[in-house]
Amino acid sequence: MRLGLSLLALIWSSTALAAPQILLKPDRVFDGQAVHAGWQVLVEGDKIIAAGPNLNAPADAQVIDLPGDTLIPGMIEGHGHLFLHPYNETSWDDQVLHESLALRTARAVAQAKATLLAGFTTERDLGTEGAGYADVGLRDAIAQKIVPGPRILAATRAIVAEGAYGPKGFEPGLKVPQGAQEVNGVDDIVRAVRDQIAAGADVVKLYADYHYQGGEGSRPTLSAAEIMAATAAAHDAGRIVAVHTVTPEGMMRSIAAHVDTIEHGDGGTAAIFKAMREAGIAYCPTLAASDAIARYRGWNGAAPLPPRIVETRAAFRMARAAGVAICMGGDVGVFTHGTNAREMEQMQAAGMPAIEVLAAATTVNARAFHIDDKVGAIRPGLLADLVAVAGDPTRDISAVRQIRLVMKGGVVFR
Repeated sequence: MRLGLSLLALIWSSTALAAPQILLKPDRVFDGQAVHAGWQVLVEGDKIIAAGPNLNAPADAQVIDLPGDTLIPGMIEGHGHLFLHPYNETSWDDQVLHESLALRTARAVAQAKATLLAGFTTERDLGTEGAGYADVGLRDAIAQKIVPGPRILAATRAIVAEGAYGPKGFEPGLKVPQGAQEVNGVDDIVRAVRDQIAAGADVVKLYADYHYQGGEGSRPTLSAAEIMAATAAAHDAGRIVAVHTVTPEGMMRSIAAHVDTIEHGDGGTAAIFKAMREAGIAYCPTLAASDAIARYRGWNGAAPLPPRIVETRAAFRMARAAGVAICMGGDVGVFTHGTNAREMEQMQAAGMPAIEVLAAATTVNARAFHIDDKVGAIRPGLLADLVAVAGDPTRDISAVRQIRLVMKGGVVFR
C-alpha cells in the first residue's frame, strides 16, 4: 500500500500509521555519517529495524515514497530555551519579570510543536530563565503524548553565582526574580545541583562567567572549586554538564573540571580549544544567537561586521582547526523556535561543509549528550526519529528547511 505525501498531513489525534511496519523509500539516506543513494529504511513500532538497499518488507507494510528527498536522522537542537521567545518581541527582562508562568508555559507548548515540525525531534533545553521546573513538566507531557514536541533534555533552572545574573537595575538590596538559581560557595552549588537533579534535571547548566553590572564585560563568576564540585556532583548522578562561558578564564576553569560541553566560547584561543579537544569537551558556538542580537541592534548583515560577530566566527574557526567536536545549537529562543536551521546555515557560511553541519546536528550532538544509544543516527535498534527533506542537505544545508516528513518514535507528525 502506497501513501502520497498529501495523506501524511496527520493531526496529533491520529498520527500513528496503522501498519505494523513502515517502509520509507527516499532517493538517498544520510545515516549520520555518510550518504547512501538508493537506501531504504524499515520501521516497526518505535524502532528502526533495517536500513539499506532493496529491503524486503511484509506485504501489509505501509510504503511511503519520498522521491527527490533525503532521509536523515531526526535533528537534535543542542542549545535551546523553549520558555523564551525572540528578544525583538519582548526583552529578556520583561519575559522573566512580567510574563506569567502560565503564559510562558502555553507559549512553550506551541514552540515545542514548531520545533518538532521543523524536523528537530530532540532538544537540549538549557534553562527555563525564571520559569522554574516547568521544562520538566513539558518534557513529561510530551513523553506522555499529551502534547507534541521533541524529546527534551531539561536543565531546569540553571545555576549562577550570587549577584551575577539578572534581571538587574532595581533598588539595591531589593530581591527580584532571577533567571537562574543563585549559589554562593562549594556546598551551596553542590546542593543546587542535587536539588535540580532531584526535581528532574537531565543536564546541569552552569554559568562560569557573566557580568555583575550592565555595561561591564563578562568576567569569571563561579570559582574553579565551585565548577569542579558541581561537575563532580552531576557526573556522580549520571548527568552531563553544560557551561556558559565566554572568557578565557571561565573556559579554562571549565576544562579543568572536565565538563561535557562549553556554550558560546567567544573568548577561546587556539590553546584553549586545543585543551578542549584533549579533554574531550564538545563546543556549542551559538552563532545564530549572536547574528540575531546583532540584527536586533540594527546590523543589516553587510560589512563591516559587528565586533561580536567577528569574535564568534573566529572562535568557531579556531575550534574547528583544533579538532574540537562541534555541537549544533543556536540558542534558539533568542530567535524564533522552528527556525533552528538558522544555526546550521551560519555554520556552513562560516566554513563548515554541509555534511559536517548535518553530522553535528545528529551524531555529534547525540554523542556529546550521551544519547547516541537511542537517537542521532539511522541504524537498526535506534528509535525511529526520522526526517525527510527535499533535495540534498549534505550539499546545501538550507535544504533542511524543506521538510517533507517528520517521524518521531515511529509516529508521523505533520
